Amino acid sequence: MSDQPRTELTVAILAGGLSHERDVSLRSGRRVAGVLRDQGVTVRVLDVDASLVAQLQEMAPDVVWPLVHGSSGEDGSLQDLLTLLGLPFVGSEPSACRLASHKPVAKALLRQAGLPTPDHAALPQSLFREVGARTLLGAVERKIGLPLAVKPASGGSALGVTVVERSEDLPEAMVACFAYGDEALLEHAVRGTEVAVSVVDLGDGPRALPAVEIVTEGPYDYDARYNPGRSEYFVPARLDEAGTRTVGELAVAVHRTLGLRHLSRTDMILDADGVAWFLDVNVSPGMTETSLFPQAVQADHASLGDLYLDLVRVAQQG
Repeated sequence: MSDQPRTELTVAILAGGLSHERDVSLRSGRRVAGVLRDQGVTVRVLDVDASLVAQLQEMAPDVVWPLVHGSSGEDGSLQDLLTLLGLPFVGSEPSACRLASHKPVAKALLRQAGLPTPDHAALPQSLFREVGARTLLGAVERKIGLPLAVKPASGGSALGVTVVERSEDLPEAMVACFAYGDEALLEHAVRGTEVAVSVVDLGDGPRALPAVEIVTEGPYDYDARYNPGRSEYFVPARLDEAGTRTVGELAVAVHRTLGLRHLSRTDMILDADGVAWFLDVNVSPGMTETSLFPQAVQADHASLGDLYLDLVRVAQQG
């Protein structure tokens, strides 16, 4: 599609909001805005605040690109608002966002479809108060086993995520998790190669981009994701042909099973037996300087500008 003649386009990028990932969202928004402007697109970056609806109505953009990470940016709420306003937008429709953004729901749907995801339990903070933390954590440890990845049931950027190797560290991990949400997902921490696979769909079906392998000294936490130097990325990932095919097929299957649209990024672990385990899917992947989606696009020998413009055009067509 990138060889289509340029047309006058006006795009509103939504960034910021009130989630814990506000700073990352603003960086993503500025980055995408700059790329689109280089393509001759008229772009405004709008914060998600009380003036948003009025600004959108005044601007009447051809397309909106929501780049709000976490909470209302990925749970379908913002997409519902844009649908109500009759504005075409880049990304998945509200119902698909809801399924993908709540990790326990996404994992349940993918497991029903026969896709591998680690054993897990989703537990609200209220249940810990009702039955007792020690009793509940003991049951989790016996059933799922250590090591455990403890993470908020919704949200991203590794905020509130802890990998627990010892029983005595579980309570502290739960406290860190509940600082970012009222429901915790505790899943078995699979060992292997950490990989992120981005998917694009420009109207001819979803296609996996080259996998990004992530190597971090210590946990792949918020700091490791967004501050250059903490993590090393290999694009394409250092996988053999079978591994490359496996991770790509899983990412496309996740995209299809959850009914996603335009773009997504699936995070997974490829274990020593060659099984790719689904961890999480992002309907609004980060677009900062260190983010994985742009790295994958460039490894595909594609122009960021061409692809972003194609995504906008596809969204405009509905």
